[in-house]
Amino acid sequence: MSKAGAYSTMKRIIGLTALPLTLALAACGSSDEAKTADATSSAAPIAAPAGQSWVDTITQTDEGGFVMGNPNAPIKLVEYASLTCSHCAEFADKGVAALKEKYISKGTVSLELRNYVRDPIDMTAALLSRCGGTGPYFQLTEQMFAAQSEWLNRFQSLGEEGFKRIQSLPPAQQFGELAKAGQLDQFVQQRGVSSQKAAQCLADKAAVDKLVAMNKKATEEYNLTGTPMFMINGQVVPDTAAWEALEPKLRAAGA
Repeated sequence: MSKAGAYSTMKRIIGLTALPLTLALAACGSSDEAKTADATSSAAPIAAPAGQSWVDTITQTDEGGFVMGNPNAPIKLVEYASLTCSHCAEFADKGVAALKEKYISKGTVSLELRNYVRDPIDMTAALLSRCGGTGPYFQLTEQMFAAQSEWLNRFQSLGEEGFKRIQSLPPAQQFGELAKAGQLDQFVQQRGVSSQKAAQCLADKAAVDKLVAMNKKATEEYNLTGTPMFMINGQVVPDTAAWEALEPKLRAAGA
């Protein structure tokens, strides 16, 4: 079975109605060819506070996203991403380093990452990536993307009976068992999140509800149909799943 087919089987076995959440499913968008854009003059660099770097400046928004960079940057880039999405992982691999070096470090562009959860496995990963708060969020997220194929393969090896066993557990225990199955609990523990903290995050109904609300807003207000999806200064920028397509749009906005 192909990876796509196996993953589809996983989502079917752990049906969304079997877990205590209702999630809108979105596709993992395909990479797009770069679009041309009329460049405008680049914004002048904005110095970070003494002894600080904009790349290391992380804040959280009321919308539930995490922002890297100058909170008052004139160009605000928002990405909706799913941790189980291969094209989101591709963007993290090919685009994020350039985004940091060329734009975020200047203080003219900020990146707000908002989780969009597509299924219970995605929810499990998102809960753990957000578990440590602003400090480790981007590092955990980038490392989860880098190791995505490894932990998804562990879920594939669980088999139908394994997923059915998890379904039979009380709702408050299911994300914890999924984390163990994919060894995502060990993954975050090796990166500084204690086992007790991870367990608390996986059983945090308020955190689950927050992510579900973020899904609802993305779907209803921004018509999100696939990830990654990008917005620049509040406006959805279509056909920009790849860095080669997104960068010209940033430059056109003055980055």
